[in-house]
Amino acid sequence: MIFGIGCDIVDVARMKKWVNDEKMLHFVFNEREIVGAEKKYSEQKLCEHYAARFAAKEAFSKALGTGLVFSVRDVFIEKSENGSPFLIVENKAKEILEEKVGKYNVHVSLSHEKSSAIAFVVIERL
Repeated sequence: MIFGIGCDIVDVARMKKWVNDEKMLHFVFNEREIVGAEKKYSEQKLCEHYAARFAAKEAFSKALGTGLVFSVRDVFIEKSENGSPFLIVENKAKEILEEKVGKYNVHVSLSHEKSSAIAFVVIERL
């Protein structure tokens, strides 16, 4: 059964400030989202990378129905062996999720291009 859905879109240009501000980057993104990204991507692709991940954090909070009442670092994207994204939820965000939903699956879809990034999150109650 679907517990909640959330969608968010982010202006990629907004990420340019964050990419060049180490303090802000580490405030918003989990270390696992940051490590190695700057070596893999050009500045434009790096901004798209972070914009999609920030959209996923916002979309998750909408699907949960709480807004951002937890650290955005507690919700982050990793990639499976085949490259598809999946969402990890830790700490306070996980406590809230388990309290509200019980057993769950979280589904995420990301997309981005030069100017925009979007994320769609579905929280499924098992």
